[in-house]
Amino acid sequence: MITALRVRDFRLLWAARTVSVFGTWLLVVAVPAHVFHLTGSLLASGAALAADFLPLVLLGPVAGVLADRWDRRRVMVAADVLRAAAVLLLLLARDPGDLWLVYVALLVESTGTVVFRPAAQAHTPVVVGTGTALSGANALNSLTDGVARLVGAPLGGALTALVGFPALVVADAVSYLGSAALLALMARRPGGDRRTGVGGELAEGLAFLRSERTARTLLVVSTVFLAANASLSALVTPFGITALGGTGAVGLVMSGLGVGFLLGAPASRVLVDRLRTGAVLAGALGVTSVGFVLLFGSTSLTRALPAAVLIGLSGSVALVVTQTALQRVTPAAVLGRVGAVTLTGEAAATLVGALAGPALAEATSLRMTAYAACALTLLAALYATSTPAVHQPFAR
Repeated sequence: MITALRVRDFRLLWAARTVSVFGTWLLVVAVPAHVFHLTGSLLASGAALAADFLPLVLLGPVAGVLADRWDRRRVMVAADVLRAAAVLLLLLARDPGDLWLVYVALLVESTGTVVFRPAAQAHTPVVVGTGTALSGANALNSLTDGVARLVGAPLGGALTALVGFPALVVADAVSYLGSAALLALMARRPGGDRRTGVGGELAEGLAFLRSERTARTLLVVSTVFLAANASLSALVTPFGITALGGTGAVGLVMSGLGVGFLLGAPASRVLVDRLRTGAVLAGALGVTSVGFVLLFGSTSLTRALPAAVLIGLSGSVALVVTQTALQRVTPAAVLGRVGAVTLTGEAAATLVGALAGPALAEATSLRMTAYAACALTLLAALYATSTPAVHQPFAR
């Protein structure tokens, strides 16, 4: 991780990403709470989540084309400015009749995120290379995400009561503008070839996925795992309330997941460069599946918290290993498109899992749903063992 931070452009990229991620997590609890305060409707709060994911599903591949054909630095700056403008729209939503403004703001902000993420993922190996600095960079990003998850959402919820919703909105907008300013300091790099048109460029990206077995395997494994994970993520809150003692227990379980995520970041940095990708990924998914059963089979916090830490740790390793391997096997010219396809798969899997998990739990039980998610994750782990060896083509 220190090696990656020695690269000036990565320092700027990581700092920009860190600022914007923390700003975003401040509103993770605050926006649904604001919507519920305006309407008193659980359905309206749920629709806010759908508004966040819809652009990810619909626009992901197109965003990948933009990341590959234009200067990625400019793409990320434009995305941050768009996101800053979008969140400021939330300041205008002051009564139930203004609810549509919330959904518009979330849709536009999510569109900016769809554009930003593939560009950032594709630009990372360009500035640090695909050697050990890349795994360090991804581990550092995972560590940052873990801290944001652990601190950002609870802090946002507390600050909503302390300073009010508008102040958090302004803070999030400022974080996006700060990110844009840092990114603007990065070195300018030329964009890709635009001669084939958007349709042709999409076809090139899909052709690569069809021809590259490693990338295809990683995409399938990641999508299946995230669907299983989302099916249980949607049940953590009701499970904590009914089985562990209330919302306070839910907060502690979430913190346990965050702690595990933090521990998994340095562990993944060591494993991804020393062991075979398929073996590490299969092992991480296998441990995660065990964590699912342990967590939803718990009857007390003393049992639930270690299970939550285990899930966070192994899940973090699985995500970092998948991203690093995908960046290493994908040519820089199509990395934006491949990353966007992965992002689209993640979003679709999350939506399906978030709907399927509660439905299955209603029909059976929370424990049976955990067993089903465990089985699905084990299938992904078994398929992960077929991942070909991934090499480190070059270091910066």
